[in-house]
Amino acid sequence: MNLQIRPILAALRRHKAGTVLIALQIALTLAIVCNALFIIHARLANLSEASGVDEANVFVIQNQWAAERPTSEVDAQVRADLLALRQLPGVRDATPATGYPLKGGGWDNFVTLTPDQVQPTTDAAVYTGDEHFIDTLGLKLVAGRNFRPDEVMVMGTGQAITPPTVIVSKALADKLFPAGDALGKSFYAMGATPSTIIGIVDTLHRQGVDPWSNSHAGQSLIWPARSADARGVYYIVRAKPGQLAAAMREAPKALLAQSRLRIFDPKDGIQDYATIRHKVYDGDRGMAILMAIICVVLLAITGAGIVGLTSFWVSQRRRQIGVRRALGARKRDILAYFLTENFLISGCGAVVGVVLAYAFNLWTVSHFELDRMSAIYVVIGVIVLLLLGQAATFAPARRASRVPPVEATRSV
Repeated sequence: MNLQIRPILAALRRHKAGTVLIALQIALTLAIVCNALFIIHARLANLSEASGVDEANVFVIQNQWAAERPTSEVDAQVRADLLALRQLPGVRDATPATGYPLKGGGWDNFVTLTPDQVQPTTDAAVYTGDEHFIDTLGLKLVAGRNFRPDEVMVMGTGQAITPPTVIVSKALADKLFPAGDALGKSFYAMGATPSTIIGIVDTLHRQGVDPWSNSHAGQSLIWPARSADARGVYYIVRAKPGQLAAAMREAPKALLAQSRLRIFDPKDGIQDYATIRHKVYDGDRGMAILMAIICVVLLAITGAGIVGLTSFWVSQRRRQIGVRRALGARKRDILAYFLTENFLISGCGAVVGVVLAYAFNLWTVSHFELDRMSAIYVVIGVIVLLLLGQAATFAPARRASRVPPVEATRSV
């Protein structure tokens, strides 16, 4: 007995309310699941995003001063601290900074190619560091040279500087000069004084993981400046391989030996990069878990709804099924009937769901600066919902296929 689509459509027209409700439920679930999968993938991708730092051997000390002092005294103390840190047996190098990759201090600057440019060319994260900054973080210099000691400026509390030389990340260099000739070129990051690119590092993550940072991913620059902020300074320390734990124990002792007029935050005062990365991406990890739970719950509710509706229809149609069986319909014909019926409902819901999925994604793009969703997530969502519908329909459809022909002789 050949299965015909027309009888299925006629049956669905007689059950418009249930058909529309299930189709809408499938559409809403598809829209949410597609966007949730997109968000989950984006968040999980962040967890392994390269920082450019030798994370296995680098740690950060958040040093705050117990009393404010003039810039000259703070700078003298910073230089003494750095000398003490670099002399530790387990330390390879150390540098002062106003911020560090992934998280911590620093600031962003708009970047232009001409001093009178109204709209900025891009935005860049600004790091400050001396001639030890690149080696301490483990950055890879792919072009040009490092800072010379005589190029390093002293930057006091709230002091604005515009250094004549600067090192940029490859991402920023390519953004400013797509032709690949950034080395030796100048740009403007503050005021009317240009900064000349003397070096390019391969990867240098921004000081944050928010959507704004993602839209300018990897666009960073380094100013040759030694922070002498009276409020405090970050000391970034790179341990020798296998000496991280020992260096983290000895570094605070060395600093306190130089001066006890300092404060280490008991919670975030001294952190290795594994801890920094874990804390920074806690939000992304939590969001991915939350979206996964939402997907599972929605899919479970949708599957339960399909099971309930199909079971209800089977109980209503037992006499009709018995008649079909008496006329020669095989069990597989009845099974195929209900599976096809669900496929048509799921297909209609999927069409509406695709439209809703893209509409929701466009809304998030305009309100939260997220990327546009790739079509692959919609394809995956459609496949999952169609398979879910077939799986949810199978059990009630199988029960329907077992209805005996004798049901045709019973009253409704």
